[in-house]
Amino acid sequence: MYRIRFHGRGGQGVKTASQILSSALFLEGFEVQDAPRYGAERRGAPVFAYVRADRAPINERGVIARPSLVVVVDETLVTIPAAGVLLGVDRGTVVLIHGEASSESWRSRARIPGTVLGLPAPARGGAHAEAAFAGARCAGAAAQLLGIVGRANFERALEAELETLRAELLEQNREQALSAFDALAPHAGLVREGGSVSACGYAVPEWIGLALEDAAVAVPDIRAAATSLASQTGLWRALRPVIDYGLCRRCSWICGTYCPDSAIRVEGDGRPEIDYDHCKGCMLCVAVCPPHAIRAVPERQEAA
Repeated sequence: MYRIRFHGRGGQGVKTASQILSSALFLEGFEVQDAPRYGAERRGAPVFAYVRADRAPINERGVIARPSLVVVVDETLVTIPAAGVLLGVDRGTVVLIHGEASSESWRSRARIPGTVLGLPAPARGGAHAEAAFAGARCAGAAAQLLGIVGRANFERALEAELETLRAELLEQNREQALSAFDALAPHAGLVREGGSVSACGYAVPEWIGLALEDAAVAVPDIRAAATSLASQTGLWRALRPVIDYGLCRRCSWICGTYCPDSAIRVEGDGRPEIDYDHCKGCMLCVAVCPPHAIRAVPERQEAA
């Protein structure tokens, strides 16, 4: 059975990538299964989706713990343990990382035991630099690595999954996806099927019981337009990004641009400030800060 996981951030087309790949595999005559896992459902938060494909009926369920292929749509997630990108990766796993760093760099930095391949992201500021194409690109690359999906069936699957897009946007996605498909041609068939997974020795998760909070007053819904400032989404955080201004180089266009919720404002002297009322705690600013001036602090610790 082929077992594939896609890792990325909300808004990058991770779920769509898994659907495109599973549809292409179905057209090739495979039994398929695909499902997304969101965790915190918000833009910028780590998400993943998984695909299973086999010639026989699929009886496995749940998250893939022993992947044949791991596709990383956003390279900033590799070094975040909570994202689980490298969960179950062994010497037989192929890891494809979409981004700017080379495969050799990731192999040494993260000590990934399996085969590591890089899929270069489009140049920033180019015509196709939008993150919306990342999912389609990674779907195309994954299909080629499996070596069992023809170009025609992949294109049919992509068009079927993206048929609701306007013609221009569909064509841009097709161009990006097929470009990635062709770029990985030297590695076609690199991914091998994994063996059956036994249910023996299954470890039951350690559940954490959470007590219900008493609510004396119900919170009203906000139904008017343009009221995002009134919605205190900062209450969603488990981790708080904290800036060490002694290390900060005032390159605030980086953290400010990457913040998916525009919760980092820039002062007149170039100093970034975090709007904690609306920062949801995705920690993307921590991942992209060049001097590592932003650290993640647990909210419980901050409250204490």
